[in-house]
Amino acid sequence: MLSGTPRREFLGLLGIAAVAVSCGTATADKGGTKKLKYQGWAGQVTLPELAQDLGHLGDVKLDWVGNTISGPQDIQSAATGQTDFGGAFNGAVVKLIAAKAPIKAVIGYYGSDKDAYNGFFVRQDSAIRSARDLIGKKVGMNTLGAHSEAMLDIYLRKHGLSEAESKKVERVVVPPVNTEQSLHKNQIDVAVLGDILREKALENGGVRPLFTDTQLLGDFTAGSYVFTERFIRQNPDTVRTFVTGVAQTIEWSRTTPPEKVIERMTAIVKERRRNEDSAALKYWKSFGVAETGGRLADRQFSLWTDWLAERGQIEKGQVKPADTYTNDFNGYRKKGSHSS
Repeated sequence: MLSGTPRREFLGLLGIAAVAVSCGTATADKGGTKKLKYQGWAGQVTLPELAQDLGHLGDVKLDWVGNTISGPQDIQSAATGQTDFGGAFNGAVVKLIAAKAPIKAVIGYYGSDKDAYNGFFVRQDSAIRSARDLIGKKVGMNTLGAHSEAMLDIYLRKHGLSEAESKKVERVVVPPVNTEQSLHKNQIDVAVLGDILREKALENGGVRPLFTDTQLLGDFTAGSYVFTERFIRQNPDTVRTFVTGVAQTIEWSRTTPPEKVIERMTAIVKERRRNEDSAALKYWKSFGVAETGGRLADRQFSLWTDWLAERGQIEKGQVKPADTYTNDFNGYRKKGSHSS
């Protein structure tokens, strides 16, 4: 979808957007639906899942329809009505909106900070020490056209590689659970590892970071949950309950000891009985959302509108950051706060 993604995937986005425009999402029940179809992640607990378990979603219920390993795929499913909401890297949200999909970001759900960041790791004995050393090497990541590829491109550009040189750095899709193993087996030269999988790899040893996304951009909210505009019009109360509940859960995770959050998430995985391993949850530290309650701002999208325009993926000015999101449904407020 973004730089390095085959042209057919971009054309596929146009088709997805056309379907979304013509069909939208499923028609809401009278008074608005209270059930939200969604995709999860194997062995992980998403913020909405945690919010539901904590009782923060009120009478709104989640309806799991399967798992995904790709943010872009997740929001495509939301755009076409296969699910009611999805979450992805903000650059992927911009790209889908540029392809005329009528979606709107409503809350940030993941990001990078000192506890939750994506690192580009090499083997401890690797000769790779700089951006230029990556020419001709393989970088393993969970999906193309999303957060990891964007960070790689920014890193290469920041360290002076030309577009032609950057294209010689091979991006390889590797399932997240296999990325560390692929690095140690020399199947890839660099492994992109985040959060739980990063902590597990560091504990196992034998790897070192070449760079991290926080070294490039500081603390930032990287991805958002989206609904279609039609779904929002038909179900405003449900969207408000969902967004505010997720916001409340973000703040709950900040003020609750990590071991208690892990204990809660582990129980959720065991209780849902999806034949998955919850062992890696012990490495969780943070969701990494930078703003209070996951509120969104232009800066979270302008970086990607500019970046995509520079690479010819969208036209300059085609997508205005302020048009990609809304905070209208986020009712979370800090105690004693009267700010909007």
